[in-house]
Amino acid sequence: MKPVLLISAPQIKKKVDQLAGDISRDHPRGVVAIGILKGSFVFLADLIRKLSIPVVCDFIMVSSYEKAESRGEVRLLLDLSTSLQGKHVLLVEDIIDTGLTIDYLKKVLLSHKPRSLKVCSLLDKPSRRKIHLDVDYVGFAIPDRFVVGYGIDYDEQYRNLPYVAYVEGVR
Repeated sequence: MKPVLLISAPQIKKKVDQLAGDISRDHPRGVVAIGILKGSFVFLADLIRKLSIPVVCDFIMVSSYEKAESRGEVRLLLDLSTSLQGKHVLLVEDIIDTGLTIDYLKKVLLSHKPRSLKVCSLLDKPSRRKIHLDVDYVGFAIPDRFVVGYGIDYDEQYRNLPYVAYVEGVR
């Protein structure tokens, strides 16, 4: 299985710079950036280094996929260690597919009573959406292909690619 380039490293860098500028402009007092493990860690690291505002980082881990198959249910595997009450929260995701994971996490995070909750995703597959979902910051809308790279894996492989690629024959 050889990954085929979809979004180059320079394209990603340019988009991360743009997203960081938008987030910094919209939240001048700062944010709590919550990365969804494992896929968002590369994107989150690059994004927060470009923010010009105060930022606190935390992580949350959920499971909804096994290899390339969505199980249709979301389970919380690792919860936050930071209080969100009264804070501006930025949920950072690698890719939004069906929308079920983000919908689940928005409900969980809103129960912590943040002042605001925004969603930022590097990639979006709107054609796969199962529920209506508003995404505040989106890097790239992509076709319905199974993608890897820039933190995104297939069976724990390919996370280290500096670009986003699709894998032929995987759905």
